[in-house]
Amino acid sequence: MGYPRCRAHPRRGALLPAVAALLLLFLAVSLLSIAISAPPLADRHPGISRRSLRHPPTSRWTARDLWGSELASNFYGCSHSSGKFLDSSVATQPDRYLLIVTSGGLNQQRTGIVDAVVAARILNATLVVPKLDQTSFWKDSSNFSEIFDIDWFISFLAKDVKIIKEPPQKGGKAVRPYKMRIPRKCTPQCYLKRVLPALLKKHAIRLTKYDYRLSNKLDTDLQKLRCRVNYHALRFTDPIKELGKRLIQRMREKSRYFIALHLRFESDMLAFSGCYYGGGEKERRDLGAIRKRWKTLHTSNPEKGRRQGRCPLTPEEVGLLLRALGYGSDVHIYAASGEIYGGEETLAPLKALFPNYHTKESLSSKDELTPFLAHSSRMAAIDFIVCDGSDAFVTNNNGNMAKILAGRRRYFGHRRTIRPNAKQLYHLFTNRGNMSWDKFSSQVRKVQKGFMGDPMEVKPGRGEFHAYPAACICEKTDENKSSPGSNQEIVNRTGIRKAIGEPAYPVYTDEEADGSDTEDDPTGTGEEEMITEEDPAAGEEMVTEDDPTATEEVIDTEAEADDDSSVRQEGSELEEILSD
Repeated sequence: MGYPRCRAHPRRGALLPAVAALLLLFLAVSLLSIAISAPPLADRHPGISRRSLRHPPTSRWTARDLWGSELASNFYGCSHSSGKFLDSSVATQPDRYLLIVTSGGLNQQRTGIVDAVVAARILNATLVVPKLDQTSFWKDSSNFSEIFDIDWFISFLAKDVKIIKEPPQKGGKAVRPYKMRIPRKCTPQCYLKRVLPALLKKHAIRLTKYDYRLSNKLDTDLQKLRCRVNYHALRFTDPIKELGKRLIQRMREKSRYFIALHLRFESDMLAFSGCYYGGGEKERRDLGAIRKRWKTLHTSNPEKGRRQGRCPLTPEEVGLLLRALGYGSDVHIYAASGEIYGGEETLAPLKALFPNYHTKESLSSKDELTPFLAHSSRMAAIDFIVCDGSDAFVTNNNGNMAKILAGRRRYFGHRRTIRPNAKQLYHLFTNRGNMSWDKFSSQVRKVQKGFMGDPMEVKPGRGEFHAYPAACICEKTDENKSSPGSNQEIVNRTGIRKAIGEPAYPVYTDEEADGSDTEDDPTGTGEEEMITEEDPAAGEEMVTEDDPTATEEVIDTEAEADDDSSVRQEGSELEEILSD
């Protein structure tokens, strides 16, 4: 007996095409979402193809890793002086006055101001408030009191160094200082040998082009004085602080966390670097024409520069770095930058990776920015404040602002500070087309270990002090870790916090230094040959360090004389371009 044939259900046959269509639609949407979330890529970047960016960035890091370090709470800034450090009322000798003229952009000048205070202490001299550079590449007419709170500066350092606002007067007229220029990285012994004899005879000394004129390695008390100046005494004026704080508040209103990016990608900067950024013949022509301004620049080897990590990262490379580290496309970025070479076309890949892209211009009203627009140093100070107040700071270069902020963020709690390991990243960017996104991001996180602003990531004694203020970083002891309610430091009557813990890093003197930041003159007398300069304003020869006991006087003028040598002028201008 046969079984009856089963009929196909009339509705079941009608559903099959619909189910298939839904499956296809789901697959299409899934592929499209992956394509959208994958980091985009600029067509003009050499060595990277779109085909290689098919997957969204992934990261094993937690939110705590992205915005801070677990070890950070074990360390704190400690810049108190020791009992051996005499009060300025005892240390300062009469009739010794030190005047300095800074050089470069805001942050290069900041290093000069910091070192000037220490130099005055070495010489037991009274410091006249430093004169800022108003004639260099940056063309800013601001004086000290228009950028920094001058009264706070003087009062805060009163127990360390006596500081006065104006040069002393003799017979109703300002004293004419004896003008000198000292070598770079001059040690305390160098100051005592070269400057002190002239100071004892002339009583007032003006040091010109004062940038990096003090050794990187000093004894602990002098290094801590550097920190007191840099991290406590130098405060911006109220108008600058107020706008900077408003911009931070506006960033916070947009997102709980934000990244600040210091992006140096101006045409002058790129031309000096001699690097190639994938812009074809137009880029070579544009930057080549700028390079011709400086006869002293040697012929560049762009590929070698990138291999050695000497080229600033492109905006796109910064974006890829951040996405590989685990920062999502919803993160808000505040960019501190000048005029970017290539404009919006250059920024487009970065903005595609991070659409929430802001600047002081986009966050401020015209009325708010107008008072600062004509002053590059004041504009840079606003950026400095916002970058300092960010949850994570990243830079595409190793200029002065990057170094100073790196040191400051270490001192105030080791806040996340990302320095690109450019030498290792070069190989990853070059070979990006041959690896998956997961592999690329994994390799980026690997090479960036030690470049994220974590405690103890730099070998003691190495690195530039302003970026790694080792003598001013203390580690909490077990006792004050467990003590409930204990502060990192106790505030004493001078306003300086007294440390509870001990320095976390060994502090090297010049004799103990391992040579990683070598002084070119191991004798400690200075690294440069002395140069006799002509002062056209005075109409006579300017006496330099060769003869500290010479009798010629140099008439003090508001405009400092430049070197006669065009080679030296070019070198100074190049330094100024790169300085911030």
